[in-house]
Amino acid sequence: MADLHFLANPARFRRFSQRVMPSLSFATGLAFLVGLYFALVQSPPDYQQGETVRIMFVHVPSAWLSMAGYALLAVLGASLLVWRHPLAALVARAAAPVGACFALVCLITGSLWGRPMWGTYWVWDARLTSMLLLFFLYLGHIALSRAYDDPDRGDRAAAILALIGAINLPIIKFSVDWWNTLHQPASVMKLGGPSIHPAILTPLLWMAGSLLLLFILLVLVRTETEIDRRRLEIAELSADQAA
Repeated sequence: MADLHFLANPARFRRFSQRVMPSLSFATGLAFLVGLYFALVQSPPDYQQGETVRIMFVHVPSAWLSMAGYALLAVLGASLLVWRHPLAALVARAAAPVGACFALVCLITGSLWGRPMWGTYWVWDARLTSMLLLFFLYLGHIALSRAYDDPDRGDRAAAILALIGAINLPIIKFSVDWWNTLHQPASVMKLGGPSIHPAILTPLLWMAGSLLLLFILLVLVRTETEIDRRRLEIAELSADQAA
């Protein structure tokens, strides 16, 4: 908790971010090189799906991170509404577009993967529809946070949406268990351990780690931008009031 309170100050957060950014950037690049080597060179084609199985190495981690990103928005929303954490709104503004991009990548790669597997780019089954809803929830969060002249009102409205929209996360996760869908059931995060062959699981986890580092890096960069933007808005307001 002490670390969280330390980072609650935007200036301290910025100093912390600038210290870790170089190492994080290097780790992200290195992880991507290793992950791409495993995904494109080491992993064999699937006996049924052939080379199209490699879409999974981007599609599945993007789905995981889009869900994790929205869970982060919900936590930040609670921090803002309940504890009035001074940095929560800025991090939420920074994270929402990043999460939306991962959700969009998930939807696009899923369509590209679905065409050779299912014979169609899209079906309105529970998993795909709930993932599309997640993307729209991200867009709603982005729009609400910028819909008011008073940034605080926009941030509170977006926080409420994030908490309500979090109901969709377990629907995405368990939709393949609750309803009959074309989408395959969980094969990595399930009781009894993964059912994927190590030759596929290893590059999948490497790519997931690489994209997670990229997610963190982008959120840090965008949070610094939001801090600067908020300072500029305060300075402009003070100047207008003085005039």
